[in-house]
Amino acid sequence: MKIIAVGVNSAFATGPYEEVITVNNARELFLKIASEPKLKNASEEIIMAEIQKHSQFLYTPKWHSNFLIEFDMPSKTGKRPYRLLVDAGADIRHALKKVGLTSANIDGVYVSHPHNDHIGGIEYLALTTFFNPFYTPAKQKWLNNQFIADKLFLEHEWWQVPPGNTKPDLFVHRKVLAPVKRAVGPGLDTLQGVPDVSLETYFDIHVIGKQENGQTKSKIFQDGEGYWTLTPIFAMHVISSSEEMPSYGISLQHSSGYNVLMPTDIQSMMPSQLESHYKRANRIYMDCETSPFPSGVHPHITDLINNMDNEIQKKCMLYHYDNYPEVPDGMFYSILHPGDSHIYPDETFCVKKGRPKK
Repeated sequence: MKIIAVGVNSAFATGPYEEVITVNNARELFLKIASEPKLKNASEEIIMAEIQKHSQFLYTPKWHSNFLIEFDMPSKTGKRPYRLLVDAGADIRHALKKVGLTSANIDGVYVSHPHNDHIGGIEYLALTTFFNPFYTPAKQKWLNNQFIADKLFLEHEWWQVPPGNTKPDLFVHRKVLAPVKRAVGPGLDTLQGVPDVSLETYFDIHVIGKQENGQTKSKIFQDGEGYWTLTPIFAMHVISSSEEMPSYGISLQHSSGYNVLMPTDIQSMMPSQLESHYKRANRIYMDCETSPFPSGVHPHITDLINNMDNEIQKKCMLYHYDNYPEVPDGMFYSILHPGDSHIYPDETFCVKKGRPKK
């Protein structure tokens, strides 16, 4: 299993604008200076004026926190790997483009809670995969060269939804599903002439976690010769008005025993209900704030430095901040940057378990 940090920043993070010269503009400027004698011995002011003519502003954004998990198993297309997004950012398009992917490469998405910086990309994933006739081989066969809206309306199948193998998977806790539907519903209700459009029209929905009958349902992902069991875990994110806003992070348990914990957005450094998860985990993806004025809805970097148990610190990879945190050397496992990736279970664990390194 590979986990890629597609975005590591907070909901309201923005990137800088910088004045730059592209390679093509630099080449054009160089040729102009070389071909015009008056520019060869020009003053610094004239040269700077020419540089400014060829320069442009470049925006370097900071993508909101979300992750991409790759499992060594067949994807929706039948090829490997199966790619699962953990939350969809405020707009996942650009973060995916940064790592060379589009919605066509995404097989599923897990939604931890219904805040915009975690579900804003749902509409993009839904609509672009829906109108992509080549999203999966099964979709091509099902459409049989028809436009999908015509397929649903003209064949009088509008009361049905496209088969599950023609659309992305959506993994969600039942308490998160209803508010997600309310939040994204208006944007998805855009199919001309097709009534009863819903989230199920676009996604193959898998409700995991605690079910109404009291049983807990997990999802198993094959990964090469082993497998990972994904289980939602509850933690309090924020009290909104008089109602709680939980965030359902995930525990990923490998068949070898290796455990990766992704609490997602949490309010306190180590919620009491997650203490056993923190102790059991081999690796923890830990959100933290670095702003000078703590919001109270995420653990602050000063809490993690001053109050977190040292053994827990060593397991943590930090994300969800504006400015990159300054931490003492050797205190945390790592500070994540966009594009960072890690393979699990790691080699150290494999050696301890008596398996050779690959």
